[in-house]
Amino acid sequence: MVLLRVLLCALMLAAAPLVQAADAAVDAVTQAVARPDVLRGQFSQEKQVSGFKNPLRSQGQFVVARQHGVIWTTLKPFPSEVVVTADRILSRQRDGSTRVELDARQQPAMRSVNAIMFALMSGDVQALSSQFNVQASREGQGWRLKLTPKSAMLAKAFESLTLQGDRYVRQVEIVEANQDRTQIHFSALTEAPASLSADEARRFD
Repeated sequence: MVLLRVLLCALMLAAAPLVQAADAAVDAVTQAVARPDVLRGQFSQEKQVSGFKNPLRSQGQFVVARQHGVIWTTLKPFPSEVVVTADRILSRQRDGSTRVELDARQQPAMRSVNAIMFALMSGDVQALSSQFNVQASREGQGWRLKLTPKSAMLAKAFESLTLQGDRYVRQVEIVEANQDRTQIHFSALTEAPASLSADEARRFD
């Protein structure tokens, strides 16, 4: 579930404008954030685990493709890659080996997790509003969204997701149900090129 929560945050990069406009503040965020077909960038992640003095840190890069899924590539401290599609989650290790982390075709009970992820990407407003309570506010030239889960399944995984940004999501904070906290910062965001490269498309196969 830790993996799924991190990937959920990655998908938020493309999905923040899709939250239902329940009030003027949410509507302002909806209008402010870009909705590209493909978004690329870099991430740095810091997780504070209860009982540990020093946080766990990682860095890498990602591709969010609205019609395909997410490629989440960790470069430090250990190279690895996770690919999410509508049907499955794959992990690739630095030796080139691939493992299926989740196959929704074989585990129907887990399909709802993928459904939420792709509701964020595809603009399924009804699905989103049924799963999240949304609080929005403007902060200078930017904005802040706090999402709290409605479903018991998501509530078991995390307490809240807080997003901050402008045209793009720049920072995500995850507060887990056990109070562990993860901060993810996104940088070097770009919409160009607007389509997947041959290598990126191959990695979704």
